[in-house]
Amino acid sequence: MKRYTNVDDYIEGSLWKAELTRLREIMLSTELTEEVKWGAPCYTFEGKNLIGLGSFKSYFGIWFHQGVLLSDPQQVLINAQDGKTKALRQWRFESKKDIKVRLIRSYVKEAIELQKKGLEIKPSRSKSTSVPVELSAALDQDKKAKTAFAELTPGRQREYSEYIEQAKRQDTKQRRITKILPMIAKGIGLNDQYRC
Repeated sequence: MKRYTNVDDYIEGSLWKAELTRLREIMLSTELTEEVKWGAPCYTFEGKNLIGLGSFKSYFGIWFHQGVLLSDPQQVLINAQDGKTKALRQWRFESKKDIKVRLIRSYVKEAIELQKKGLEIKPSRSKSTSVPVELSAALDQDKKAKTAFAELTPGRQREYSEYIEQAKRQDTKQRRITKILPMIAKGIGLNDQYRC
């Protein structure tokens, strides 16, 4: 996945140029500030992430960072990662004709009003990370990686642990461990390439 540093390049690299340009125009007609975060367009209000734009092969969309709080009268918002995301909701489009400007503006306006009121759902952070047995054993064998793992933030430790835990088969777990040990030893987080 290519990481873009400006919105123009992001749109130019998309399959949905005209559609994203139209969504961008809608966002820029509001009080939102345009930025690039995680390599994609992000629209903020008073420094808080409110909305993101995204482009994929089969659809393009709007991400509302606090979308779960929106009233969603048209029932267009979905949770793309049930069980993982609490607040984020997506609105997916498959063609330019799906872009209903007044309707989108009403959702954006509601998102801004909720932010003005300070309403938000914060992610829950568990206090401790349960390191899978396989990863723990591999870290015991690689002292440099073990030291580096201990110095990672709790969130990065959790990402690595979940990555190994989610593998169903033992050989998949071992392949993943082989892949991540050099990253851990360098102090790199599993998903650092997607962060700004």
